[in-house]
Amino acid sequence: MTYESDEIKKKAFSAKYKKASLGADLDLDKYSTIPSSNEPIDDLTVLGKEEQQTLRMSGVIPEAHNRAGTFVLMDASVVLNNVSQKGVEILNTGDALEKYPWLKNYWWQTVDVDTDKYTASAELEGKKEALGYFVRVLSGVKTTFPIQSCLYLSQDNISQNVHNILIVEEGASLDIITGCATSRHVQRGAHIGVSEFFVKRNGRLSFTMIHNWKPKVEVRPRSAAIVEEGGIFLSNYICMQPVRSLQMYPTTKLVGRNAIARYNSILLASPKTELDIGSRVHLKAPGCRAEVISRAISTGGKIWARGHLIGDAPEVKAHLECHGLLLKEGGFIHAIPQLDGLVPNIDLSHEASIGKIAKEAVEYLMARGLTEEEAIATIVRGFLDVKIEGLPLELQSELDKVIATSRESML
Repeated sequence: MTYESDEIKKKAFSAKYKKASLGADLDLDKYSTIPSSNEPIDDLTVLGKEEQQTLRMSGVIPEAHNRAGTFVLMDASVVLNNVSQKGVEILNTGDALEKYPWLKNYWWQTVDVDTDKYTASAELEGKKEALGYFVRVLSGVKTTFPIQSCLYLSQDNISQNVHNILIVEEGASLDIITGCATSRHVQRGAHIGVSEFFVKRNGRLSFTMIHNWKPKVEVRPRSAAIVEEGGIFLSNYICMQPVRSLQMYPTTKLVGRNAIARYNSILLASPKTELDIGSRVHLKAPGCRAEVISRAISTGGKIWARGHLIGDAPEVKAHLECHGLLLKEGGFIHAIPQLDGLVPNIDLSHEASIGKIAKEAVEYLMARGLTEEEAIATIVRGFLDVKIEGLPLELQSELDKVIATSRESML
């Protein structure tokens, strides 16, 4: 791609070897960033049955039933890109930057390019044909069905570098589900993903991400959102499959009056998995609301569950909630809630708990005819039963299916 600003390129080079402030450092030099040559496909049903099942586990429907559009990035090639909803546009970001000169004004506006080596890598290693996806919903347009996107690793030992831009214009509404997955042939790899969200006045964006990686894949998303007056940003994240390490701390800035942000996370750490996941909301205008909720389960893996609320304007209200469940020995869950009140007349609160399945609860269910395994499964199901406010029934149904399938394989 061509750089509109030499300053961006200079900052990226300066951060090329800069470590992240949190979590384990990742050696990017051990992965290849050579673009692949995957050919375009007409639809996802041409893939093999195992690949299609992997996509379903990631919330992506190969037949695209009840979907307003589909974008698929395989390694470093866009293999599928279509949209059926009028007023909605999907491009890869390389093409979007060339088509719309004004897009440079959004580029690296919510996330600093020199945050760490991962943001630098997304800028320096991303090629024109594989930067990521650009989604824009025009003013007043409301999507009938969700858009689906898939970021897929089909080759072993590569690093996928992605930069996504999503813009919901004034009074518009968008539901998008992004599935991140790996082919059954992939043993190890890395995914670096930057996503920037812009919700204009009275707009609404529901962004649901489902990670379905492999036990030796390392993942470093870097994301942030800006929400204007009356806007709503819903972020739903599910990771219930093994992954080597995952580190993310998305941030939302509520900059307009009565803006709203909600984060919901469902996490499972199996043995040898490390999840360092948090959500931060900066409430910068009067009347803003925020909610950060996470459910974390360890079956022997490590979880750092972070949450940060910043009250920076009067009459804001926000709540942080983290509950963890330890099912097996060898792992741990570390809940790290943080509240910063910067002005008077704010209402910030948090609650956190970490525990195990009570023996009495299992015995109670067994006394009513359930086996021990059925009793544990019932308790876990209730623990993970988080109904997400504002999520369309169609999307909630897809999430429930993914959680149920993952839960069965876990138990």
